[in-house]
Amino acid sequence: MGLQYLFVFAQAHEEFRIPELLSIAELHGFEVTFPPPPSDISRPFMVLELESEVHARILARRCILVKFVCEFYGRGKAYEELHEQTRNNREKWSQYTQDTSFKFFISAYNHTVPQKRMKDVVESFHYMDFQGKIDMNNPEIVLACFEEYRDKRGTTRHKHEGDGDFEEVFFGRLLEEGTARPLVKTFDVKKRAYYGNTSMEAEISLLMANQTLAAPGKLIYDPFIGTGSMAYTTAHFGALVFGSDIDGRQMRGKEKQPGIIRAAAQYGVAHRIIDLCTFDVTRNPWRCGELFDAIITDPPYGVRAGAKRLGRKARPDKAPRPKPAEPFSSKRPDDEPYIPPTMPYELSSLVVDLVLLARYLLRPRGRLVFFLPTVTDEYEELDIQTMLCEGMEVVANSLQNFGTWGRRLITIRKITSERYPPPTFTSAQDTPDDGKAHTPAHKDFREKYFQGFKKAEDEQFGETTET
Repeated sequence: MGLQYLFVFAQAHEEFRIPELLSIAELHGFEVTFPPPPSDISRPFMVLELESEVHARILARRCILVKFVCEFYGRGKAYEELHEQTRNNREKWSQYTQDTSFKFFISAYNHTVPQKRMKDVVESFHYMDFQGKIDMNNPEIVLACFEEYRDKRGTTRHKHEGDGDFEEVFFGRLLEEGTARPLVKTFDVKKRAYYGNTSMEAEISLLMANQTLAAPGKLIYDPFIGTGSMAYTTAHFGALVFGSDIDGRQMRGKEKQPGIIRAAAQYGVAHRIIDLCTFDVTRNPWRCGELFDAIITDPPYGVRAGAKRLGRKARPDKAPRPKPAEPFSSKRPDDEPYIPPTMPYELSSLVVDLVLLARYLLRPRGRLVFFLPTVTDEYEELDIQTMLCEGMEVVANSLQNFGTWGRRLITIRKITSERYPPPTFTSAQDTPDDGKAHTPAHKDFREKYFQGFKKAEDEQFGETTET
C-alpha cells in the first residue's frame, strides 16, 4: 500500500485533472493510485496514493491544476471525525512534535473562515502537543486544514454566513504549493510579444504540453502551428519544437524576425525552436517516419479560421477551367509568383488524416494531442473511435464545456512498433457514402456553429461557407 497525499486543485478544467496527473506520473516513471470510492472530479480535493513523497513533489512542481499537496492525516464530515483519524495517524506527525517550528494554515473552498474561528480550529488540535516554536514567516513545517463548502454562487449572502456548515474537512502537512500554476500568468497571451486572434489561452497550452510529456530530449511537432501558442509551453519544459503551417503569414507576422521567434525569445526558448516551414500537411516533405516524440496541435475548425488544403473546389457547372500558367515557369504573364489554390479541409476528414500522419511520424509510445470541437447534444463516444486506426489508442478525452458545444482535448498514443507507409490523405469526403457509416458530431462543425447548432435542411449542411 502506498502513502496517502491530499491534492488541492484549482477549480477549473475538472476533466483535465486526472489525465494531467497520470501523464506526469508516466513521464517520471511512477504510478498514481486512486483509492475507493471513485474520485469526484468536480470537487477540488482528492486523496491519492503514491510510493514516496518525492513523487508528490514532482506532481506539485509540474501539474498546472495543482494548488497544494499535503501529507494526508485525516478527513471528516465534522472535526470530531477528523481528529479521530489524525490521532490514528500519529506515526506520521509525531516526529515533528518535539522541537520543530511550525504554523497552521486554515483555508476554505467557497467560503471565508472568520479570524476568530481560525483560532478555535487551531486550538482543537491541542492533542498533537507541538513543543516547537510557532513561526509564521519561515516554519519548518506547515499544518494545513481545508474546509469544503457547497457552491453558493448566484445567491446573496453575508461574507461569513453558513460558517462551520461545511461538507467535509481535510488535514495534513503541507509539502509544497503548486509551483507550476504561476506559469499561467507567465504565458498570458495578452503579455506576449506576438499573438493572433486564434492564439490558445495559456492555461490550456500548458495542459496540452503536459499531455505530450514534454521534457528535455523530446522532439515535438505542431503541424498547424499558427502563432505558436503550444510551441512556447512545450519548449519551456525542455522539448525541441518544429512547426509548420499552410499559411506562413501566421508564423511570420509583419516584422523581419518571425513573430513566433520573437515570442519564443521573450520566454527564453527561441533556441529550442528547431525550424518553421510553410507547407500543406497533406503535401508534406517528410520522407521517413518515427521522427517525433509527440505531435501537439489545435487544428483550425472554422470558427475563426477555416482549415485549408491545396487543391481546387469542385465546379458545380463542371465547366472546364482555363489552363493555368506553368507553376514553376521562370516567366509568368503578370510577372507575379505562383500562389497555389486552396480548398476547404472538412474537420472530420482532417482529424482522420491527422491520426494517420501521427502513426507515421511518431516513435513508438509517442503521443498525439489535439483539440476536437463537438456538438454537445450529438456527441457519442463512438465519434472518437471513428478517427482511430490500427496501432493507435485513446489515452485521454477531456471536455472543455461551452454549453451547446465544447472542445475535447484528445490524447492518442502509438502502441505499435510496426512501420507504416506515409498516409495518402484520401479525404473521406472524396469516398462514396453508403449511408451506413457513423457520422461523428464534429462533422461539418463549422456549418453547425454558424447556424447556431439548429437543425438545418440537409442540403444546407452540404454547402461550405467561407470567411
